[in-house]
Amino acid sequence: MDVSIVVPLYNEEKNVPLLVERVAAVMRATKRTWELVAVDDGSRDRTAEAVASLAKDYPELHPVFFRRNYGQTAAMQAGFDHAKGAIVVTMDGDLQNDPADIPAMVDHLEKTGADVVSGWRKHRQDHALKRNLPSRIANRLIAKVTGVYLHDYGCSLKAYRREVIEELKIYGELHRFIPAIAAQYGAKVTEMVVKHQARQFGESKYGIDRTIRVMLDIIQVYFFQKFLHRPMHFFGYAGLVLMVPGGLMLAYLLGLKIIGFDIGGRPMLLAAVLLVLLGVQLLGMGLLAEMLTRIYHEPGGRKQYMVRTVAAKAKKS
Repeated sequence: MDVSIVVPLYNEEKNVPLLVERVAAVMRATKRTWELVAVDDGSRDRTAEAVASLAKDYPELHPVFFRRNYGQTAAMQAGFDHAKGAIVVTMDGDLQNDPADIPAMVDHLEKTGADVVSGWRKHRQDHALKRNLPSRIANRLIAKVTGVYLHDYGCSLKAYRREVIEELKIYGELHRFIPAIAAQYGAKVTEMVVKHQARQFGESKYGIDRTIRVMLDIIQVYFFQKFLHRPMHFFGYAGLVLMVPGGLMLAYLLGLKIIGFDIGGRPMLLAAVLLVLLGVQLLGMGLLAEMLTRIYHEPGGRKQYMVRTVAAKAKKS
């Protein structure tokens, strides 16, 4: 299988027939073997029935049905787990991504030697203030924090080499951060301009709460990127930052006590004790995190890296 196209679906009953038709028209015109993995994320309308019916007419369509709504990240991970292609392309099911961009994106991946190609909706068809402005702010913040500079992290149209996604497991709402997570393992990430179309049917699944979730996810990604394999560096540093001034304050108060001053009612005593206790707690959390990291990596032999290729040894004559 050359290309697997993974599409999470949630309440896209009217969009599904057009989506499958357009993807099939585009991919059948290429010389590549392909499949469309459509993951129904527990839709409340008749999306599942529509996909099941279309699968009878399109042999390339492989439906996956969730028992309930798990979210876009879980649906995308399920698509990755069921995909068989050497290149995996993800896209939304609302037809805002143009299927005509898929062959160009696959060609770009192969020509540049990249591991991940992310779409850039340079000319978005969304509301300027409600969607475009918050998206630009979020993209710049994510790029600054992760060090992977992309114009459009929110674009679902992306292409991945299979060996990249096989090493990744996403959960929560980390689907938009896959390029940054892959870059942690040394994957080469690039982007290309893609078309963006206004939604024809259905309603947007995103609200104001998405901004809050993105901010929390940025903190999570930053921690995993910098301190996943050395959490003691984070907790230990924070603990020492609190313990050192707390210890100095206690030493100062002890000196005053020795020479006869009453220190019992001083606010500095309470502040010093709190700083030292918080510092000790953070150091303890760091040790626990180190033990959890060791448990995570050692029993299952989980890798901390990805290998692009291994040079073959020359045979001795």
